[in-house]
Amino acid sequence: MSTFQFKQFSVDQNRCAMKIGTDGVLLGAWTPIEKNPYSILDIGTGTGIIALMLSQRSHAEQIDALEIDEDAYEQAVDNFENSPWSDRLFCFHAGVDEFVEEPEDEYDLIVSNPPFYTEDYKSENQQRDLARFADALPFEDLIEAAALLLSENGIFSVIIPYKEEENFIAIAKDYELHPLKITRVKGTPTTEIKRSLLAFSRNESDTILTNDLIIETARHIYTPEYIALTKDFYLKM
Repeated sequence: MSTFQFKQFSVDQNRCAMKIGTDGVLLGAWTPIEKNPYSILDIGTGTGIIALMLSQRSHAEQIDALEIDEDAYEQAVDNFENSPWSDRLFCFHAGVDEFVEEPEDEYDLIVSNPPFYTEDYKSENQQRDLARFADALPFEDLIEAAALLLSENGIFSVIIPYKEEENFIAIAKDYELHPLKITRVKGTPTTEIKRSLLAFSRNESDTILTNDLIIETARHIYTPEYIALTKDFYLKM
């Protein structure tokens, strides 16, 4: 399926190695926007799905996205231009290391669905590997970039494998970024925790909001919590 239709926008993904998946939609729907960010940065935007979701959810005037892969970059540009928020969305064809060399802006919200290692060995598809594996964007590089680019009261939000949660939080602490909100995601009530949604700020919080999210109780029987989170986006929710 090369075009994915959401309630307020559509996303073409035929040129992207990493197709739209639950991780991106979760992060786009979950990321805290209570502070009404003026400027947002999506690092490793892929199809542009998270930036588009945040355009729908927020009144941010400036929504920038970074994408290193040329095909994905061109696809994100097209998806931005075809959306209702094309005047607010801009994509840079660059890696995060190039982008932070001459930072012009600070961002009130930085989001990333970063590439991560899977236990699977690397495939024959180099483009997919680049999107999938952390060599392309090590966690430390991502966190360092966020620390450089985040505004004083900004929020940095990611989705990562649960097994990486402790390590990611420890690295973030080295850069004086502290967890504000943690949601651990399970596919069903009986499966293991698979993902961690993490939001960080520069201010250390006395109470970290922590909860669990279960996606479905049986095949395509979604939990009320998951429906509440994604109903503004998915057509059939």
